Amino acid sequence: MNDSFPRIITLLRTERNITQKDAARDLNISQALLSHYERGARECGLDFLIKIADYYGVSCDYLLGRTSERTGARLTVNDIPEPENADDSMMKGSTLPVLNKKLIANSLNIIFDLLQKLDNNDLTNQISVYQMIAVYKIFRILYSANSQNSSSFFSVSENAFKGFSDASMSLTESRINSLVSGRETDGMKPVSDTQPLSMSFDSLSSDYQLYASSLMNLIRNAENAMDFNKDKK
Repeated sequence: MNDSFPRIITLLRTERNITQKDAARDLNISQALLSHYERGARECGLDFLIKIADYYGVSCDYLLGRTSERTGARLTVNDIPEPENADDSMMKGSTLPVLNKKLIANSLNIIFDLLQKLDNNDLTNQISVYQMIAVYKIFRILYSANSQNSSSFFSVSENAFKGFSDASMSLTESRINSLVSGRETDGMKPVSDTQPLSMSFDSLSSDYQLYASSLMNLIRNAENAMDFNKDKK
């Protein structure tokens, strides 16, 4: 099959709070066989692929990781809503840059809405710093690619910026992890209640009808990019 199938069928079952035993009974297979499918120890046939797609109400393409849309729909640039207050003149260009910009901007809308629900300024500031440094790094790499651009544009020297920015991102990420885990760090207030962060595919789709599809596609693209074993297959 592929690497996505075991992960996705396990996710769908746990999201619905269905035990492996009950799912196996409903699907008319043994629990041991379903366990093999969910662990990726065995591959299923086409008949079972269709049966489990119908059982969870999703498409076969979704089960196979070919789309992040559970209906199997393939998004185009025009299907993705414009980020809030977007300047149309800034969203023109070839398809890939426009698509990726929308995915990132719309996903950030969800992140900052979740932060607003947590109402923790220290966490919001740290996550904002992390994102700003990431954008800074990419912009500086692009800026520095042209040797005619003045190095005085930045206050941190070219020799120091990579090490400093990497270290700052690593430190900020550690602070974020500590705060969301309820641990005070560097005098910053930790998150005391993570209930607002309770999420599932269904809740995200319901709470963020405009932006959830962007986030799901961003997650899929990011995890594809992190699949370092794909070149070895």
